[in-house]
Amino acid sequence: MRKIAILLITFILGGCSGSGLTGDVTYVVDGDTLDVRLDDGSVERVRLLLIDTPETKHPMVGVEPFGPEASEFTLQLVGETVELELDAAERDRYGRLLAYVWHDSEMFNKKLLEEGLARVAVYPPNTKYVDEFRAIEDEAKNNERGIWSEENYQTAVEDNEPAEGCTIKGNINSRGDKIYHTENSSYYEQTIPEEWFCSEMEAQEAGFRAPK
Repeated sequence: MRKIAILLITFILGGCSGSGLTGDVTYVVDGDTLDVRLDDGSVERVRLLLIDTPETKHPMVGVEPFGPEASEFTLQLVGETVELELDAAERDRYGRLLAYVWHDSEMFNKKLLEEGLARVAVYPPNTKYVDEFRAIEDEAKNNERGIWSEENYQTAVEDNEPAEGCTIKGNINSRGDKIYHTENSSYYEQTIPEEWFCSEMEAQEAGFRAPK
């Protein structure tokens, strides 16, 4: 029913982003996650699409460089009206609404990339603006803005690539649960790996469990 309601609102309202979902920002979790009270009165937790900002509240990672700055930048949206543009997949595995957030006719996802407060994070099938986002990210890198001013940041991003044949993703969720996902797992593509494993036994020995 919720999906049908969203489609109806989209059809009726339209708008610059093409979705027509509008509402007021009531709370900012961190740089890439916020709460929006929609015009129908419901409150949605929204995860900004195609970007990832440094952590501030992760149970294992803690506070990363420029995480507080990214959160502070997004705080400017509190009390503001935004429009949400959806992509192919409407929600992630946590039930959060996935969206490109528009404010004053500008996409906020892009602004975070421009400021060097986020990197591009691609999770198919939500790839509508990926080429444009990568160009913005490259410009921020070349000018060493924000996270790209950190000497080891690019190396750390590249180091989180799997060794050959090691395709099992280990992820730690917001509750601190350590879960591994094989390529056959339902949420494999959406999962951000904190660690890579070459076998399920290796993942289990590291304290990770299979998804329920």
